[in-house]
Amino acid sequence: MRLLMLEDDAILGEGLRDFLQLEGHVVDWVMRLIDVARLTKGPYDALLVDWQLPDGSGLAWVKTLRATGDTTPVLMMTARDLLQDRINGLDTGVDDYLVKPFRPEELVARIRAVCRRAAGSASSRLVFGNVEIDLATKTVLVSHVAAALTAREWALLEALALRVGRYVSKDELDRLLKGGDEAETASNALEVHVHNLRRKLGRESIETVRGRGYRLVA
Repeated sequence: MRLLMLEDDAILGEGLRDFLQLEGHVVDWVMRLIDVARLTKGPYDALLVDWQLPDGSGLAWVKTLRATGDTTPVLMMTARDLLQDRINGLDTGVDDYLVKPFRPEELVARIRAVCRRAAGSASSRLVFGNVEIDLATKTVLVSHVAAALTAREWALLEALALRVGRYVSKDELDRLLKGGDEAETASNALEVHVHNLRRKLGRESIETVRGRGYRLVA
């Protein structure tokens, strides 16, 4: 997944970024709200937001984001543990609320949970015809047989699975898959990954519509 993290604690931010990257996620980490406006790497699968930032309130930023119609899942990371704080956060538009200190493993599990709900699934398992995807274990079964995917192929499949029901443009997938490898995304790498996924999952598993993009189909 591509994640945006707003966290002003340098030690915590660096540790979380490194852990999330080891889990296979692409993370853009900023320490101030003003730095978010300078990012051009979206869209994101989820936003990880600290409540108190040096130049403003992360919760107020989320409220403004929701007012624009943005529905990207938001997970609030904060030391504020009062009941009223949790209520305010959730009522403002936060999808989940995690009190510091926390284990990074729990953060990863909660990210998966909010993204599953955003995709319309209460389970970590998503089924598209004879293709079964487990977002928690990062495994794929095709007609009950495990399919071996590369890291990039999994990232592409996950991006499509979390956007079920709509076409995802080539540009959006390029940005979601990009992990700092500009050379790869400047080539025909996406088309190669789509071709390889179709070969492993079935040619009809990924639909292409010129001018609209790709989507998973049953």
